Amino acid sequence: MISKEKELFEFIKGKFIPDLKNSDDKFSKYDCYSEQFKLDIELKCRQKHYDDLLIEKSKYKYLVSRAERFKTKAFYINSTPNGVYVFNLSGIEEPIWEERRMPKTSHFSNRDKIIKEVGYINISNAKEIYEQV
Repeated sequence: MISKEKELFEFIKGKFIPDLKNSDDKFSKYDCYSEQFKLDIELKCRQKHYDDLLIEKSKYKYLVSRAERFKTKAFYINSTPNGVYVFNLSGIEEPIWEERRMPKTSHFSNRDKIIKEVGYINISNAKEIYEQV
């Protein structure tokens, strides 16, 4: 099972996008990119499978506007215990946004919570590239 973003990055780089590079800026709103395929990618690993996968509005808006501005594609790639799902954010309908109280960061040592605007994207809008067992 792919359960860490580093593993997900290596899987995608090894199987699909050989020129995949990590974003140089640790505060970037995306995790990696490909110059060859003109992609900006946000990666997420979920420990539980949901048919509707969460995305933060700020990340979604940034990726989509960057794709429009630079004529690239915005991808959101999620791994769950059921598989790896690739969403082309430039090609699907924008989620309905709602406010939710959530952890400030994904680092478990920091339990502070803040209000975030989030939406959900159904896996029917994704291409499954790996079925986990």
